[in-house]
Amino acid sequence: MRIPCVDAGLISPLVQLLNSKDQEVLLQTGRALGNICYDSHEGRSAVDQAGGAQIVIDHLRSLCSITDPANEKLLTVFCGMLMNYSNENDSLQAQLINMGVIPTLVKLLGIHCQNAALTEMCLVAFGNLAELESSKEQFASTNIAEELVKLFKKQIEHDKREMVFEVLAPLAENDAIKLQLVEAGLVECLLEIVQQKVDSDKEEDIAELKTASDLMVLLLLGDESMQKLFEGGKGNVFQKVLSWIPSNNHQLQLAGALAIANFARNDGNCIHMVDNGIVEKLMDLLDRHVEDGNVTVQHAALSALRNLAIPVVNKAKMLSAGVTEAVLKFLKSEMPPVQFKLLGTLRMLIDAQAEAAEQLGKNVKLVERLVEWCEAKDHAGVMGESNRLLSALIRHSKSKDVIKTIVQSGGVKHLVTMATSEHVIMQNEALVALALIAALELGTAEKDLESAKLVQILHRLLADERSAPEIKYNSMVLICALMGSEPLHKEVQDLAFLDVVSKLRSHENKSVAQQASLTEQRLAVES
Repeated sequence: MRIPCVDAGLISPLVQLLNSKDQEVLLQTGRALGNICYDSHEGRSAVDQAGGAQIVIDHLRSLCSITDPANEKLLTVFCGMLMNYSNENDSLQAQLINMGVIPTLVKLLGIHCQNAALTEMCLVAFGNLAELESSKEQFASTNIAEELVKLFKKQIEHDKREMVFEVLAPLAENDAIKLQLVEAGLVECLLEIVQQKVDSDKEEDIAELKTASDLMVLLLLGDESMQKLFEGGKGNVFQKVLSWIPSNNHQLQLAGALAIANFARNDGNCIHMVDNGIVEKLMDLLDRHVEDGNVTVQHAALSALRNLAIPVVNKAKMLSAGVTEAVLKFLKSEMPPVQFKLLGTLRMLIDAQAEAAEQLGKNVKLVERLVEWCEAKDHAGVMGESNRLLSALIRHSKSKDVIKTIVQSGGVKHLVTMATSEHVIMQNEALVALALIAALELGTAEKDLESAKLVQILHRLLADERSAPEIKYNSMVLICALMGSEPLHKEVQDLAFLDVVSKLRSHENKSVAQQASLTEQRLAVES
């Protein structure tokens, strides 16, 4: 029926009827247009061309404040018509946003929150519009947070709360709205739900507990909202979240660990939490998930420990608390997300901690696992982190024993490959580690460096104009260190390095130019 209505040219006259002063005419016209737009591209297109959407929005705006039942019925029909008009159509939703539908609907919700049908219609409209990134700014300029929290507090039925949740989740992705929701008291509502549902085994209660705790974690992703809830580590919310970690409920353990990871996004918070015993709580949690544990909980707890290990003052404290031993229990994990966080945590812990780096670098099981993960081509993150940890063990320990362990486990070729990474930071870390290998254990690593074609790679890095200054600098330092090996020295001579290096004496970077002069002299003497 919809396409014949369009073909018969009925849409334009129908849209004209929207200018009527008769409420019944408006009601029936709104219903007719809503039906024509329902799941029909042609119907929507015709209403769009006739300018129907703007007229309906103007009506919503002018009738918004009138609270009699007949008017509310009309407002409900108009909201439904707009939903059918724009449902699952990004360009029409964007058009409604540009026409200013959001502030109008928010005002409507505030005034008519006692009317269940109209409230429901507004929530569905918000849910659709909130998926669009362009809507977030408009939502943030209204009092949507306040209205939704007010509405949420009134809801007793699970289904009704679920509808509000469906709007809150996409809106809470915006940092400004996160803060508004926190200030409007949403967190207290969420904590109450968690409290009520935590011991229930009903399916809908379990689902609601998950939704509430997930939303809580999402609110903590905003810097301002997170800091407001941390309250110097004394906040009620922070204390509540701490109590989730030792809970027996996996969902709460997960949300608790993720919340701690989010609170641990600046040094001040991290230092406070480590000084107040959070590390022990997280290690206890990990301990409960070593054998056949919950992978998401493992991942979350490791994420929190990694973030906590970033401030320099925390590293030694966490090392002496036994974090490395707790983390190494997961070395046998076959789950890439857990492997990735495990590697990141260890790398953060040994940063500038020579003793810890040496201890870990002599751990054959760890080094062999790292070498295995350096080949995890299906998991670029795990592969990259394994390479970086191998390099970090050498750079921070500067230990011959660590280098020997890495050479014997077949790690050298991976460090040479890492020197060709597309990320400058990784290239640099690899070159510094290789220079230490060449300076401390050249004889042990000689064969591996040769078969990995290190000299050819260094020639390529020096000749490539796109190489960053620090890459050129460290490549020349490494060339000088390799001259002590007869086969590698011969490769350097065969590749005419002098030509490439002499060009770098006029490099705009002073350090590169100086190193080029020194390297040139060394090459000339050794030739």
